[in-house]
Formats: sequence, structure tokens, C-alpha cells
Amino acid sequence: MVKNLPACGQHGFDPWVRKIPWRREWLSTPLLLPRVSYLTLVTDKVKKHFQKVMRQEDISEIWFEYEGTPLKWHYPIGLLFDLLASSSALPWNITVHFKSFPEKDLLHCPSKDVIEAHFMSCVKEADALKHKSQVINEMQKKDHKQLWMGLQNGNDAGKNISLKERGYF
Repeated sequence: MVKNLPACGQHGFDPWVRKIPWRREWLSTPLLLPRVSYLTLVTDKVKKHFQKVMRQEDISEIWFEYEGTPLKWHYPIGLLFDLLASSSALPWNITVHFKSFPEKDLLHCPSKDVIEAHFMSCVKEADALKHKSQVINEMQKKDHKQLWMGLQNGNDAGKNISLKERGYF
């Protein structure tokens, strides 16, 4: 049984470590989705599975849904879960779609570069609100890349000690 995750404001909550289990019938074991990541960053795993049973051209644009609600790729997984499913039992049952993209409800996501640009824009916006852009302006390009790679790989690289020492986290 999976224990309930603490809410964002509770003591000891570390979003870089927390993951949400996602279970589908076609998965032998649940995927653990990082709360601070994006659904579009796990689509490669989903595509890899479905390539065995579907034609490549049929799995070009994937979109996700939870109980009839299309899941926005530009919202972090943890936010989507908290808004839509936090009171439901884990693992989180998300439906994967390959057709009938809901144009009115979702934005297309053509590449990982778009996700990276969106993520960095959100980081800059948060820094502007919290630190008047001081932190992001002091970060070097390699720090930006390190932050992005940590998010993309779903590991702790985003809060690496060198970034923490500089007061970024």
C-alpha cells in the first residue's frame, strides 16, 4: 500500500524526491513519476512500450487524460495530481491517447526543446517574484542545463550541492 503524500506546505516535503506511482494494465510495474517533472518527459517510455504493438505513425502524438480531463503537458505532474486526483487511491490511473487530440483543451508540444523553454521561463518567473531575478541572473548557463537535466532525468541533479551552496535552493 502506498502512503499518502504530504501536502506541499507540510514539514519534510521535498518535491525533488517525491514521486507519484502511475499504473496501467499494460505496465508490469507502476512508473514512478517525479512530481516536479512533466508528462511529456515520460512519453518516450510509453512510446517504447506501444511500438511493440502499434505502427510508428500511429503513436506520433500522445496525450494523457484522467477521468475525462485532458492533462496539460505544461503543468508539473505533482500539480496535476494535487488538483485532480490527490484524494483518490494510488497508483494514479492515467489514460494514454494516440488519436483525437483535444485541440480546444491542450497545447501541442512539438519537442523537448519547447518543454525546456517553458520550464526555464517558469523558473525565471518564480525567481522574479521571489528574488527579483537575482538568483537566475547569477546562475551560469551550465547551471541552467544542470537544473534541466535533473528534471529531465527525474533525479536529484536539479538540486545538486553546488547549486545549493550558491543559495539557489
